[in-house]
Amino acid sequence: MKVVIPAAGMGTRFLPATKSQPKEMLPVLDRPVIQYVVEEAVAAGADDITIITGRGKRALEDHFDLNPELSAVTDHPAIRSLDELCRKATIHYVRQREAKGLADAILRARMHVGSEPFGVLLGDTINVCEPPLLRQLWDIYQEFGRSVIAVEPVPAEKLRDYGIIEGRPVRHGVYQCDRFFEKPDLSATESRLGITGAYVFTPAIFDAIHDTKPGRGGELQLTDAMAVLAAREPVFATEFQGTRYDIGDRYLWMKANLEFAMRHPDLRARLHPLLKQLSEKEP
Repeated sequence: MKVVIPAAGMGTRFLPATKSQPKEMLPVLDRPVIQYVVEEAVAAGADDITIITGRGKRALEDHFDLNPELSAVTDHPAIRSLDELCRKATIHYVRQREAKGLADAILRARMHVGSEPFGVLLGDTINVCEPPLLRQLWDIYQEFGRSVIAVEPVPAEKLRDYGIIEGRPVRHGVYQCDRFFEKPDLSATESRLGITGAYVFTPAIFDAIHDTKPGRGGELQLTDAMAVLAAREPVFATEFQGTRYDIGDRYLWMKANLEFAMRHPDLRARLHPLLKQLSEKEP
């Protein structure tokens, strides 16, 4: 399976931390976010991964490269585990030269993906799912032979933070998409099915992106490209089993760190009294 991971965003919501490092390299516990994403792709069956990068993103390439100097002074199990991960998939890097939106970033992978269906995972989102989220989407793709989008119910007050789909139920948790909205107002749609940032696309998405006009912010919006695609062939959306961690702002990043830490027995034992103590202090 080929997988594309867009990771070209500037991470302005994390400035100044992201002035000289990619937001995808921010750690959640002891691993950068991008490593979780690559691990998910590999666990879902990916053996060929293209990461879409931009200026100032060389740290992503260095992270998945060998470091003979480090290996010479330590045999750290985390480094061995990372090396083993990198042997399971070939990782390629393609630059998005201009910040022209998520759809444009995916379009940069066209020459590499070719005529095959492929998965897309965002470089700043961790999915904790069993089976892996991308595998769940791939199973739906194999059933219908068309593009599949991961969605989840979102509260009304969060509607403007999401791309939203309207669709007809095909079976429990699976919909055929009719309309797409990019961060809509409450009055625009009654749907609460939010796009979470994981996809399996047929190669027809590339022509759809090519034919999409710039939208919000002058960028090529993926929701607009999917609307073009849905007018040409069926596009499906599915709810999924598992939990998604969006690392898009400081609060969500901190929340992910705390939740991951509380799953670790040693860290949980040490953090629990600290969090209780902090919650009892005057703000």
